[in-house]
Parts: sequence; C-alpha cells; structure tokens
Amino acid sequence: MTMLDPHTFAVLALTVVAFVLFASEKVSIESTALFIMVALVTGFTLFPHPAFQPTQVFHGFGHEALAAISCLMILGRGLLVTGALEPVARRLAQVWSKGPRLSMLLMLVACAAASGFVNDTPIVVVMLPIIVGIALRTGESASRLLMPMNYAVLVGGMGTTIGTSTNLLVVSIAADLGLRRFEMLDFIHVAAVAAVFGLLYVWLVLPRLLPESGSLMADTKPRLFDAWLYVTEEGVAEGPSLADVIAKAGGRMRVLEVRRGESLSLTRLPTLVLQANDRLLVRDTPANLKEFESVLGFSLHDLNDENGEDEGRTTEKAPGQQLAEVVVTETSPLYRNTLRSQQFAERYHLVVLGLRRTGQAELRDADDIADIRLQPGDMLLVQGSAEALEQAKQADLLVLDGSLALPHSKRAPLALAIMGVVVLSAMTKIAPIAISALAGVLLMLATRCLDWREVGRALSSKVILLVVSSLALGSALTATGGTDFLASQYLAAAGDLSPTAVLSTLMLLVALLTNFVSNSAAAAIGTPIAASIALQLGVSPEPFVLAVLFGANFSYATPMGYQTNLLVMSAAGYRFSDFLKGGVPLLIIMWAAYSVLLPMFFPLKAL
Repeated sequence: MTMLDPHTFAVLALTVVAFVLFASEKVSIESTALFIMVALVTGFTLFPHPAFQPTQVFHGFGHEALAAISCLMILGRGLLVTGALEPVARRLAQVWSKGPRLSMLLMLVACAAASGFVNDTPIVVVMLPIIVGIALRTGESASRLLMPMNYAVLVGGMGTTIGTSTNLLVVSIAADLGLRRFEMLDFIHVAAVAAVFGLLYVWLVLPRLLPESGSLMADTKPRLFDAWLYVTEEGVAEGPSLADVIAKAGGRMRVLEVRRGESLSLTRLPTLVLQANDRLLVRDTPANLKEFESVLGFSLHDLNDENGEDEGRTTEKAPGQQLAEVVVTETSPLYRNTLRSQQFAERYHLVVLGLRRTGQAELRDADDIADIRLQPGDMLLVQGSAEALEQAKQADLLVLDGSLALPHSKRAPLALAIMGVVVLSAMTKIAPIAISALAGVLLMLATRCLDWREVGRALSSKVILLVVSSLALGSALTATGGTDFLASQYLAAAGDLSPTAVLSTLMLLVALLTNFVSNSAAAAIGTPIAASIALQLGVSPEPFVLAVLFGANFSYATPMGYQTNLLVMSAAGYRFSDFLKGGVPLLIIMWAAYSVLLPMFFPLKAL
C-alpha cells in the first residue's frame, strides 16, 4: 500500500473538508473557495514542497479555462440583454396550441441544441417566462414543462467543449496534464446519440412523474407568500374584532402577526379589536391576498413600509396594475441584498406584496421581511404597471408574469452574429476558444450590444473563485502525489473489473459527487485522478477524462446540483423529492448510455 507523506495527507484532508463545505449550505461557496486558497498558500509557505510553490495557487486567475469561461459568460449576457434568443422562443409559444406534444419536443430539442454553444443559465432565464406564458394561454401544467426544459438544457450542454464551464475546465486541465486537447466538436457524436435517450425520457416519461399544478400563475397549488395587510379607516368603521375580520374573509385568512404602532406586537386573540393603521401579517396565495384586500377594504402594503407611513406604496386603486412574481438569481441586483438596502420600490416602481423562500415553510422574524438578505431562488410577489414590469426585466430581474414581451433590441441580430463568429472560429480552429471569445466580448462592447455595467453583472465572483480554488486544489493533489494515491486506491477497490467497468463506475462516482458538491470541484479533482487511473491501467486516458466530463454534468438528482435547478424549483414550486423522482431515472439513463457509447466511440486502447 502506498504510504502518504505529510503533504499528501494534508491536501487530501483539505479536499475532504472542501467537499463537505461545498455540500453544506452553511458556508457560501465563495467563502469556501477563499478558505481553500488561503489554506494552500499558508500550508505550502510554512511547509515547503519541492513540486508545488505557494504562488501556484494564484495561477488559476490567469488560466486559459477561467478566461474562456468568463468571456463566454459575458457573451451569454449579451445574447440575453439584446433578446437574441427571444424570436425562437416566441415562435415556439405561438405554435404550441396547434400541437402541444410536438411543440414540447421541438422546445426540448431547441434548448438542447442551443445549450451546446450558449451558457445554460441564459437559456433557462429566457425560457422561463415563455413557458409561463404558454401555461397561462393553454392551460398546460407549468410544473410539467419547466423541469423537462431545464433537463434538456443540461443534456445538450455536454455536446461541445464550450457547452458548460465544467466542460471547458476538464478540457483545459487535461491539456495541462499533457493529454491531447479536445476540440469543440470532438465528442459531439457521443453526446448526440446519448441525448436521444435522455430527451425521449424527458419528453415522454418525466412529465408523468411530476406533480400536476395547472398553470403556473393559477395558484392551484400552494404558492404561499407572506404579506402585510394595512388596516384602513374604512375597513374598521364598525370596530371589527380579529375573529370578525377572519370570518368576513371566509374563514380562510391565516394571520401570523398583528402589529400596532412602530413595534408593538399584539396577541392574536379572536376578541382583539382592530384599529386603523394596524398591520396584519398574512400568508396565502397571490389571488387570495388580493381577494382579502378587496373583501375587507384593507390595503396590501409594500414590505419595505411595515409601519404604513408611505401612502405611495400601497396598492390602492392604481389603474392598469398587474401582479407578477420575481425570482432572485445570482445575476440579480437583489442577490444577497435586502429590499430596503436596494430601495426596491423607488428604484423599480414596483410594490412588493409578499416574499416566498424556496424550501422554507415558515419565515422567522416576519417583522424584518424587508431586511432579509435575499438568496437565489427567493421569490417576490410584486405589483406594478406593465411599463414598470418591462423596465424591471431590462434591469436584470427575472419576472415570471408570463404576459409581457421579453426584451428584444435592434442589436439582437448583431449579438447573435458575433456569437456565431466566436463559435465558428473555435470550430474551424482559427483561434482557441479563449481568444475568439475575448474578441467576441470586444466586438459586443464596440457595437454597444453590451456596456461595462452588463459585463460586471455577467461575471460571477462565485464561479471565478470556485474555478481558481478547484484548479489550485487539483494541482496540489497532483504535485504531492494525491491523485496517484486516490487512483491506486480506486483500482484496488475495483478489484478485477475490466477497464470498461472501471470507466463506467468512475463516471457514476463523479455523477453522484456532482449532485452534492460543485461541478467545477468534481471536475477539477476528478480529471487528474482519471488520467492517473488510465495510466495505471495502461490504457488511453481520453475516455477516462471524458467520463469525468460527462459524469460532472449529470447534475439532475438534487436542486443544488446546478444553479438552473434552483431557478426552476422556485418558479414551479418543486420539492426536493421531485428532483429525486424525476432526476435519478435520467441520471441512470444517461450513465448507462454513456457507459456503452463512450468506449464504443473512444476505444480503451492499450498504451
């Protein structure tokens, strides 16, 4: 058995800690990534190693993979803000009523094809309101459309080296290890055949496994929001008790708290007599909240204005008002901010009526709703004019009203053409993807498809730190012999399995890992281990590297597996069990398909 030196043991221990922290929601991914980098720098400075210098930790900031990933995120942002993808999406919506089943298949194929060349998140963001609109107009169940669309995007993203940031990372790390650099379309034939099996399942089987919830905005399932009902002078003209008010609302109104004055919380006794300016914190669906407002003569109030002091923020009698739901994403200006700090009402001219947190039935400290730091997947119930909602979309808010047009500017064809040139340059090997993508960013800025503010919004600190820290951890494992140790232990556990079986089990292991930790971490650490396994088996390493690439993309089984999973979870109100029920069969199907196809198209040749 291979003996571990102290450096190898320490890096392996740090790897385990990193995986635990990545899988936990108690520490942010950015904080975990920074901790890994600090630990590596400090450790190798105090205890030097001949094969790994502390400054190598920072090499990831200048790595080709990170440059390419960042540029592709910016290009995807350009397609999103110009509405370049919107015509295809709108066309699908127009033909849906004529043939729902065929239209759904076309939508799935289009999403899968697009995700091979465009980052997954912009595609899902574009399609979300389109699918909401389809659900509203056709009576389709949005919950049976959103998860299939999301999975189609993930399945299609495996087809090219630029389909996902995970693909780029694996390809770049493999090249750093001295292996052949995969070109953009080198494995598209494998992914295309496997995608047939995945898309058939997503089209024909998955909708039957998902809960029936009717239209996304029809409130046939419990999409509950916390909101403040402001007691008006007219509403308490007869001096009603709390019991009277609940009875007048049909006995269905759930009052969580009663506030009087600035901070006095009253006991919710049935005999409590309400006074003007009291506030009732209630939890219900958007439709019921509006019904309570109308029946009781009260007023739904902006969550930023709990004390009822700003009359301009109530929802009273404003003409042309619409309800909409806004999902907080990682690119949203609301991400990790509060409604109050962002001055949401003044900035967007929208009244926030309620807040819903994914996976959380109860909100603690409800009086501080306006001061809750918003996270990806949180959903706001807002009300405002069509113009205000349209402007909110332009300002990078994901609005799920399902009725307004997506942004579409005159520069959309130009943005699409620039993206096409970038992809074509990489496909024809005129320039590496990092160079062509960088040139594409410059062209989008020069043609004003993007401005520098949008560039800033496109770049994610989480992605950057995650990639850099994962590269550093993978490099440290390789330099200290950790990857060789893990590879030898894996082969010892595999026993007398054939190389094909070892390849398949490695892919499954990475797939299970990627559903609980970040894709980038699984890819960055798994790639050198895969190369070492192939070397010890004496076979070609390319199939093993691709096994890690594909396995790291099988992020179907949990909401935290991929960021788009969280987006559709919030939009459709999916539960964790829905992802298990729908995602695990897809994971098994894709794993089985690639286990057969990968050694068929990339034979395990002896070295």
